[in-house]
Amino acid sequence: MATEGIEALFLETHNWGKTAKFFQELGYELETSAGDGSGVFRNGEGAYLVVVEIPENREPGVQVALKVPDADSFRPGSAVDVVTPFEDTHYGTREMTVRDPDGRLWSLQAPGKR
Repeated sequence: MATEGIEALFLETHNWGKTAKFFQELGYELETSAGDGSGVFRNGEGAYLVVVEIPENREPGVQVALKVPDADSFRPGSAVDVVTPFEDTHYGTREMTVRDPDGRLWSLQAPGKR
């Protein structure tokens, strides 16, 4: 089984308010926010954005999550370096981390167990 494209982008920011306004002005709508400097933005049927405010002393990062329809059926080939197997997340999905040949980490995201 293969991945099905980009599911989400996880973005870290030093200023939640400015970043939220930036994406809203680009057509994204805030879908959910816990009021803690984080939230989920959507724009049509494309990948969603998860934005999280981090302390100024950390460099903001970006993580790409590729969509996997079923974690239990997914079998990565030998060219895929699995860093962590699928694990349940606090936001209701299952996530695996893999490393590409250049050392970049990628997130594979599947629906949570029902």
